Amino acid sequence: METVKRFVPLIVLVVAVIAVLASGVTRYLSLDALQANEQALRAFIASNLVLALLAFVAVYALATAVSLPGAVILTLAGGYLFDTWLGGTATVIGATIGAVLVFYAVRTSLGEALRHKAETSGGTLKRVIDGVSKGAFGYILTLRLIPLAPFWLVNVAAALAHAPLRAYALATFIGIMPATFIYSGIGAGIGALVTRGETPDLGVIFEPIVLLPLVALGLLSLATTLYQNRKGRTL
Repeated sequence: METVKRFVPLIVLVVAVIAVLASGVTRYLSLDALQANEQALRAFIASNLVLALLAFVAVYALATAVSLPGAVILTLAGGYLFDTWLGGTATVIGATIGAVLVFYAVRTSLGEALRHKAETSGGTLKRVIDGVSKGAFGYILTLRLIPLAPFWLVNVAAALAHAPLRAYALATFIGIMPATFIYSGIGAGIGALVTRGETPDLGVIFEPIVLLPLVALGLLSLATTLYQNRKGRTL
């Protein structure tokens, strides 16, 4: 019975992945779909702001937990619909919840088996596990601030390294803020242009409300490159 209970979180996660993919919801993860449904979405948000935010957080958490493609689009949508700071905050909360769900599912269900396989095969997963083992909060925070490894891989590696849940969640929450608010700002900028009746095109990158977040994104990418060069290798 204990063995069955141990696999319940993983089973729930797998069922969620299958349900999401079968539903075809991924076809709605585009800016075109967002614009097509914008009027209805904004009307709902105007009359049900708290419920809309809770729904967005839940959707983002689920998307993160099942590693659904389109996280950037969802982050842009948060800024587009709720503005930079409100949308960015909802995104950070949703992403952190989703990351914790994956962390818990992996640690309780497949921890020992996956850890043994990672240790024998080496590779990026093994290096991340070793890094987390040496200092969970600082290492996870670095990987969240400077995305040297895929988001999902850090979730799995932290679980396999038996990182403390509090340190993992806090490092994730803080570490994803810069990139999240940058993308949310870009979404908000595009949303502001649409509200003014302008059609977004390549020219929008020269608008200050879009250009400044793009510059920040470029600086973040530069920081990633400089960090990699200083370390002399990539993960």
